Amino acid sequence: MSSSSQASQRINSLLDENSFVEIGALVTARNTDFNLKQEETPSDGVVTGYGVIDGNLVYVYSQDASVLGGSIGEMHAKKIVRLYELAIKTGSPVIGLIDSAGLRLQEATDALNAFGEIYLKQVEASGVVPQITAVFGSCGGGLALIPSITDFTFMESSKGKLFVNSPNALEGNYKEKCDTSSAEWQSSNTGLVDVVADEASIYAQIRELVSLLPSNNEDGDSYEECSDDLNRDCENLDGAVADPSIIARQISDNGIFFETKRDFAKSMVTGFIRLNGATVGLVGNRTAMFDENGKEAEKFGDKLGAHACDKAAEFVNFCDAFDIPVLTLTNATGFCTCMCGEKNLAKAAGKLVYALANATVPKVNLITGKAFGSAYVIMNSKAIGADVTISWPDAQIGTMDANLAAKIICDGKDADTVSKTAAEYAQLQNNVKSAAARGYVDEIIEAADTRKYVIGAFEMLFTKRDERPAKKHGTV
Repeated sequence: MSSSSQASQRINSLLDENSFVEIGALVTARNTDFNLKQEETPSDGVVTGYGVIDGNLVYVYSQDASVLGGSIGEMHAKKIVRLYELAIKTGSPVIGLIDSAGLRLQEATDALNAFGEIYLKQVEASGVVPQITAVFGSCGGGLALIPSITDFTFMESSKGKLFVNSPNALEGNYKEKCDTSSAEWQSSNTGLVDVVADEASIYAQIRELVSLLPSNNEDGDSYEECSDDLNRDCENLDGAVADPSIIARQISDNGIFFETKRDFAKSMVTGFIRLNGATVGLVGNRTAMFDENGKEAEKFGDKLGAHACDKAAEFVNFCDAFDIPVLTLTNATGFCTCMCGEKNLAKAAGKLVYALANATVPKVNLITGKAFGSAYVIMNSKAIGADVTISWPDAQIGTMDANLAAKIICDGKDADTVSKTAAEYAQLQNNVKSAAARGYVDEIIEAADTRKYVIGAFEMLFTKRDERPAKKHGTV
């Protein structure tokens, strides 16, 4: 199979059958420097057009590695820019399938200008229509900025390469030592990649994601009829406190949960669920992951880290831009204590506070475990703007763990006094009923009833309007 048919075939594998309509098929390179005149440049190395996914209009471009390595030149970029212009006008998502050698050197400043024109359109489209990138081949240098400006990035597990500088260009490194361009490294370390999978799975998952998202920032079309029981009991849900992704699947309509940035900052879970047919963004603190046999596979502390805060803040910003309500699952006792964290934590935690406090969409906070100190405050507490706060009966809310508080309060006193004070502190301060008595918690519910109460809260908030002081934008 030639790559040229591969570029088109990728589009056809993604879209509903026979729905693709190509735009600009006859465009070729205009530049003739450095023997380009001798080169055939069909479609100038990128197939562009529109089609549908489950009946929803989407715009797609797919780079053709058989034409000058899929490199981006003047006309190649013009086709992508034209696609973006149509997407913004019609209010429909843009999906880019990347397989490119990068900048077309023969076109020099024309190619550089072309990169800039794509960036500009991406920025204009940001927060207006969802943007999705899938990296099937090389995506290096300035091209790596394309997925960084889009909302969601998929990477093919073996052939996908994403980098600003190649692994061999990094001082003291080479590809065999550490392949910093690989899907595995990028998804775990950069916060750029949402899903790593094989090609067929990527198409299926992009389709799933598109079906959960609105077409644009003014469209309420991310709804579908709910066939699941709204009052369904979620048995043993409190046994899943450690992993919000399990809770997400249990409470969501028909178990739907699309997790984002799956391999990055795993101590924070972000993703989309459906509640009564409506898409809801879910953010939660994770302290453990389990294998298919229910055995603990990975363990994380119950502390907030810088990467976790960044991941959650970006996700909340996306939800707010597209009018998607946010549900937070809080189970955190403080902040990570490490040198790396100390360098970035205050800034990242500030971004999370800003994202949640600034979001005007309906916001519900469910306290599932421990909610201590400033970590509790920044995880969508009432103080920073949660509309409704719900708690499970065994949750604890307070300044810190009772034993630690007692040691500070009873400094220098005997063990019996410390132990007695700890019990008293837990009863008076960390008890969820104390927080409810002060109005910081609206409802204490049984874990099994979570689905119906959360659905009820979002239905009540459906018509929420939240006016903010007039300004161009914030600066955090």
